[in-house]
Amino acid sequence: MCRALDSWRPQRAGDAVGGISRSMAVAWLRASRLAAQSYIAPPLLLGQLWALFLGADFDGAICGWLMLFGLFDQLFIVYSNDYADRGADALNRTPTLFSGGSRVLVEAVLTPRALGRAAAATALLTFSTGAVLAFGFGRPLSLPLGVLALLLMWAYSFPPLSLSYRGGGELLQALGVGFCLPLFGFYNQAGTLEGLPWALLVALLPTHLACAAATSLPDADGDRAAGKHSASVVLGRDGARRAIWVLHALTIASMAVLPAEALAPSLALLGLPALATVGFALGALGSAGSPRLTVQVGLAVAATLLTVLVAIAAVLP
Repeated sequence: MCRALDSWRPQRAGDAVGGISRSMAVAWLRASRLAAQSYIAPPLLLGQLWALFLGADFDGAICGWLMLFGLFDQLFIVYSNDYADRGADALNRTPTLFSGGSRVLVEAVLTPRALGRAAAATALLTFSTGAVLAFGFGRPLSLPLGVLALLLMWAYSFPPLSLSYRGGGELLQALGVGFCLPLFGFYNQAGTLEGLPWALLVALLPTHLACAAATSLPDADGDRAAGKHSASVVLGRDGARRAIWVLHALTIASMAVLPAEALAPSLALLGLPALATVGFALGALGSAGSPRLTVQVGLAVAATLLTVLVAIAAVLP
C-alpha cells in the first residue's frame, strides 16, 4: 500500500503543478484579450498601405516592428484597463465579449500587483519598439509618437486625468485608434508625413468614436454606479444608440464623397458597413447582459471594422 501511495503522490503532484501552470496560462490569455488586436492591427495596416500606394518602398522589417508595437500597445491597454478599472468592473454584473474587462481581477484569478507589473512591462516594450523604429530605421518621430500612445492610455484610465471617468474616454479611444495608429503606420513606411491622407483619417474618426461608444452600452449600469461618465451614462442608452448610428452614417457618407480617386473602386464595398449600421439602428438593444445587446454591440463594432477594411481594400495592389 505504501509503495502504491509513493507511486501515486508524484503523479498527483505533477498533475497539480501542470494544472496550476495551465490555469495561469489561461488567466493571462484571458487578460491579454488578443481579440482586441482587431482594433489595433487594421489601422496600422491602413497607414502602411496608403504609404505604399503613394509610392513608398515596402520595408518588411519596419512592418514587423510596427505590428510588434501594435501588439505591445494593445497588451498595455488591456492590462492597464483591467488594473485601473477593477473597482468599476467589480460593480459591473453584465460583462460581454466587448466590455466589462477580462474579469481576471474580479474573479481573483490574477492579482492587481501582477497585472500592474505586466502593464508596466508592456509599456516599456511599447516604448522600446518605438525607439527601435526611431534610431534603427531613421524614423525620429516614432519615439514621440510611441510615447503619445502610452500617454493616451494613461490619460484614459489613470489620475490625474482619468478621462474615461470624466466623459472623454471614447474621444481618446477614437483619436488613438482612428488617427494616431494610421499616422504611425504611414510615417514609418513612408519616412515622412507628406502625402498623409488627412481627409480620410478625419472621415474615419466618427466611426471609431461610434465603436468606442457602442462598447459602453452593456456597462451603463456598472459605469453609473462607479461614477464613470461613459457615453451610455451621459447620453443614456437610447441617446447613445442614436449617436452611434449617426456617427457611423457620417463616416460612410464622408467616404462616399471623398475626392480621393483611390477610394472609387471600393465605394460599392461601403454597403457592408452600411448594412451593419442599419442592422444596429433598427434592432432592439435588449436588456443588460442579454444576447440581443451583445449582437447589437457586435454590429456597431463590425461597422467600424468593415469601414476600415474598405479603406484598406481601396489601396490594395
